[in-house]
Amino acid sequence: MFGDHRLSPAQRRIARYITDHLTEAAFLSITDLAERVGVSQPSVTRFASSLGFSGYPGLREALQPIALSAVARSTGTREEDRRNELQAAVDAEIASLESLRRVFADPDQVLDLGRELARSVPLTVLGLRISVSLAEYFAYAAKRIHPDVRLVSRGGSVAYDALLQSREAGGTWVLAFAMPRHAKEMLAAMRAARSTGLRIALITDQTLGPLVEEADVALTAGTGSRLVFDSYAAPGVLSAAILQAMADADPERTQLRLEKYEQAAEQHDFFLEH
Repeated sequence: MFGDHRLSPAQRRIARYITDHLTEAAFLSITDLAERVGVSQPSVTRFASSLGFSGYPGLREALQPIALSAVARSTGTREEDRRNELQAAVDAEIASLESLRRVFADPDQVLDLGRELARSVPLTVLGLRISVSLAEYFAYAAKRIHPDVRLVSRGGSVAYDALLQSREAGGTWVLAFAMPRHAKEMLAAMRAARSTGLRIALITDQTLGPLVEEADVALTAGTGSRLVFDSYAAPGVLSAAILQAMADADPERTQLRLEKYEQAAEQHDFFLEH
């Protein structure tokens, strides 16, 4: 749609968002579009001007008939989807998993990241708002194979203090989860992590944007958005793959810690039964 125009990096992000979310983006206000893309409102205005429009309203007016036409063409498919929304949601998750499977065709990035995270003691896991659930899962499992895992699930000064303490204790990496909607406090927390000297590994749903630009390593996994609340099959599998890579990076430590947890679980069960 915008291939004939020379665009700046910020403008390419805007173009990519409009292309990927045309039926929604064509009806957004300039404020909402800027927030979704993660750019300033003047950047949106300059983008519209670079395409020959007098401003954003002109661009939006031009996009709306295209979006309505796309909706009309897909009416049949959407009507079919409505007959079984649950199956349609599963189909969307399968598509996300297929995309992740293609990423795993070259597993080196995940394996390399697993080794780096395994060596970071302590290892900080960051997740705010809706992303807390993924961060909690990862931290809970990682504690079984890693000697010092620290979960940060609050933003602001609390996050900064925790990140600084982790760095001062010898940590080198923070693993951050950022699922939509992407909160500004998440970007602030990632910048705080970088200011302390921590490197950042990011698991997110988008390939572009300020969060990705702030990360040293970014791995993407699509979220399911066909139901009232998003679902996270692909991010969950990606998290499990990183945990596997961490375990494989130090198999002796992993085995010892898993045996320790198994013994503790058996003792716990014994006390409950008696």
